[in-house]
Amino acid sequence: MKYLVKTPWWLKRLFPKRIWSIDTKEKTVYLTFDDGPHPTVTPFVLDLLKQYEAKATFFCIGKNVEAHPAIYQRLLSEGHSVGNHTHNHLNGWNTDTDIYINNVAQAASVIRSSLFRPPYGRMRAAQAKALKDYKLVMWDVLSGDFDTDINGEQCQANVLKNVSKGSIIVFHDSEKAFPRLQLALPGVLAALHQQGYQFRSLE
Repeated sequence: MKYLVKTPWWLKRLFPKRIWSIDTKEKTVYLTFDDGPHPTVTPFVLDLLKQYEAKATFFCIGKNVEAHPAIYQRLLSEGHSVGNHTHNHLNGWNTDTDIYINNVAQAASVIRSSLFRPPYGRMRAAQAKALKDYKLVMWDVLSGDFDTDINGEQCQANVLKNVSKGSIIVFHDSEKAFPRLQLALPGVLAALHQQGYQFRSLE
């Protein structure tokens, strides 16, 4: 599986209107979790975050919010922020723009947020233009927890070797990622906490 763990400067420059990281001099990072809520994985993540008084941002799938409303409400009640990740996890490159925008709107009926992250990071220019009222949030560091060819230690290393002040980091609160997430996330939280980082949510 080919992907860039650290987003290169030239890609950020190609799409300057998208949010790749947060400009800050403070030791702050922004943990994000895609594809939930999930009945097992999301509570695991929330319990860990609570231990570190950490806030994060959850980019939710609309149909998963409909399936697990209590977990979604827990996200909000514990002070985390949420974002729209489409209703059915659509790949923008493979989806007609009208269908894509309608799917985002369907998710918006259950996810109240001005934040949007395209699944797979893939969307067409016309789709981005049509979503001009959203803040389009990408990332600075990919943990790679979705990659079944690596293990949790490698996911943890992906983050710790590439993180910097203001990094937006991607994990997944999904069943597929869980075998790697359950090792990587505790390690990342512990290491960054020890280094003096704060964990904040995106607004």
